[in-house]
Amino acid sequence: MKAVVYEAFSQPPRLMNVEDPTPERHGVVVQVRGTGVCRSDWHGWKGHDPDIQLPHVPGHELAGIVTEVGRDITRWKVGDRVTVPFVGGCGACPECNSGNQQVCNTQFQPGFTHWGSFAQFVGIHQADLNLVALPQNMDFATAASLGCRFATSFRAVVDQGKVSAGQWVAVHGCGGVGLSAVMIAQALGANVIAIDISPEKLELARTLGAVATLNAHSVADVTEAVLEITQGGAHVSLDALGHPTTCFNSINNLRRRGKHVQVGLMLADHAQPAIPMSKVIAHELEIYGSHGMQAHRYDAMIQMITSGKLAPEKLVGKTISLEQSIDALMNMDRFETAGVTVVTEF
Repeated sequence: MKAVVYEAFSQPPRLMNVEDPTPERHGVVVQVRGTGVCRSDWHGWKGHDPDIQLPHVPGHELAGIVTEVGRDITRWKVGDRVTVPFVGGCGACPECNSGNQQVCNTQFQPGFTHWGSFAQFVGIHQADLNLVALPQNMDFATAASLGCRFATSFRAVVDQGKVSAGQWVAVHGCGGVGLSAVMIAQALGANVIAIDISPEKLELARTLGAVATLNAHSVADVTEAVLEITQGGAHVSLDALGHPTTCFNSINNLRRRGKHVQVGLMLADHAQPAIPMSKVIAHELEIYGSHGMQAHRYDAMIQMITSGKLAPEKLVGKTISLEQSIDALMNMDRFETAGVTVVTEF
C-alpha cells in the first residue's frame, strides 16, 4: 500500500510503498477513505510523543470501509462504513470497565502507538469495542473530521464542561478543536466568545455562531476583554490550542466558580504551564482535562449531527491528496489554514 512515512523526527516524510496491515484476532483492517491532518500529528512528527517508534506512519482521524476482520470479531463485517476514536480502549482495565476508554491504562492510538491512517489501509485493535458505525449519508471527509477534533470538543463541551443554555463560554484558539467547540457550545444555547490571532479564523467562528470574537494581537488584555463582555467572566472556558498563554488566559477569564477545560495538548516546552493558582483557590475554580471521547458516546454526537443541530461538514477547510499531506503536516505550526484539512485522495 501507499503510505506517508517518516524515518526521523522533524525530517521530511516520504510517500512510500509498504506492506499492507493484517488484522489481529480482535481487530479489523480499514480502507482509509478520509483522514484529517491534525496538530497532534505534527507533535508526533516533531518527536513529542514517547510512544512513537521509527519508522512511522502518522494519522489518527480516519474514516473508511472495513476490508478484513479478525477471527474473534462479532460486530463488524467487510463493507461496513466506520470511524474510530483516536484513543482506543483495551476492554479489560478498570477504566474500560467503567466506560472510560478515553483514559484506558493500555490504550492504543493509530498514528502514535502503531502505524496510522496516512495510508491506504490501517489496522484497528479491539474493534468490537472501539469502532463506530457511520450514517450512510455522511461523507468520509466529514466523518474523518469527527475522530479527534470534533469528538474531543464534544466531550470537552458536553461531558466535561457541562455547558448549558445561557452560559458564557470562551474558546481560546480557533483551529479545528476550537471551531468545533464554538459550534457545539452555541448549539447548546451558550453565548460563545472566540479568541484567536487570525482574522480569517475569527470570521469563520462568527459564521458558526460566536456572539463575540477577540483578536489576541489587537486587544490590550484578553482576560479583561472577556470579563467586560461577559460582565464577570466566562462560566466555562476552553484552551483549544495548548499553549501557556492560552491556558493561563482561559483560567484567568473565568467568573467565580467557573470551569476551565484543557483540550489542547501541552507537550515538550509547554508541558508545565504557569496557572493563576491563587485565583483558582479564592474563586473556587474547576480545572478539567479532556482527552478524546469513548466510542459509546458517539451516538449522542451523531444524533445531533443527523438532526441538523451540528454541521461538522462546515469545518472541512480543504481536501488534499496523500502526497500533499506531507507539506500540510510539516506546516501545521504555521496555523495558515482555517478549518480542518482532510486527505481524501489515496
